Amino acid sequence: MLSAALEFKDVFPRYSERDVGFAYVPTEEDWEQVENVCQFFEIFNDVTNIISGCEYPTSNLFLTEFWRVKEILDKNSVSELDYLSLMAARMKAKFDKYWSECNLVMALGAALDPKYKLVLIGFCFPEIYGDKSDENIAKVRNSLYDLYDEYVAMHSQVYTKQLTHQSSTEVCSLSSASLGKRVITGKSKYESFVRKADTIQRVKSDLDIYLEESVYICASQAQGEEVLDSNFDALEWWKANTLKYHILSKMACDILSNPITSVASESTFSVGGRVIDPYRASLATETVEMLLCGGDYVRALHGLKKGSDISDSAMSCSDP
Repeated sequence: MLSAALEFKDVFPRYSERDVGFAYVPTEEDWEQVENVCQFFEIFNDVTNIISGCEYPTSNLFLTEFWRVKEILDKNSVSELDYLSLMAARMKAKFDKYWSECNLVMALGAALDPKYKLVLIGFCFPEIYGDKSDENIAKVRNSLYDLYDEYVAMHSQVYTKQLTHQSSTEVCSLSSASLGKRVITGKSKYESFVRKADTIQRVKSDLDIYLEESVYICASQAQGEEVLDSNFDALEWWKANTLKYHILSKMACDILSNPITSVASESTFSVGGRVIDPYRASLATETVEMLLCGGDYVRALHGLKKGSDISDSAMSCSDP
């Protein structure tokens, strides 16, 4: 509303000239305050648009935005403008209350983004956690290695079962074909060796190799100049590097696939009225859930956005 009012800044004085009863013309000081407040809230608008999406947000997108919010709150809470510092100080107190503890999912998601790794955590945490930054950085690193060790253990168990099944299959085949004197080929011996070697822990793990490499710079060429590519997809990168990071890629996909929010913030307040209206007040919980998920699936399948006429018609077709 304030941004829209700024576009009509020159209209208010003209309107007061035509209507003598209009006595609420903002002063230049008022307009300056409006501009400062709009600049302050612009960051929150950007962050909301990023984290409240329904299809694309993954856990690696959150830490940078979390750091931006913390930075702007700290800066404006000590502003020389009283109206701005008072507002920012109250927001900062509530922000620190909810985010004083390190969020491991958010931090691990950033660490498993090849653009960030632990470099981003070392850059952001001093600003976010202050004196506790070193403690939280160590906590994230230890959690990252502990989680990786669990994935290595699960991977070893799966391969052990496969080897046991393979050995039993080979014994049965040999016993049934003993009269035919079946010969074990060199190819089968090599495949058996690879399966056994894959269960042996390497001197340097996938995680060590990943963290020791420099961060991935996603850039593209535009008019002969190198520019940063903002359309980088971390999940696609891990998919392309599955053979290089066999175990770590599985762990990364599990962590990154966790959405930042369980539901878009705007939908929280509006979707209930669209589904549970006075004529559907007795719908079971499972039915409501199916309606909401079905509508999202239809939109994603046909590439539709919420609010469009086509999307609304598709939603109505999906209703029972």
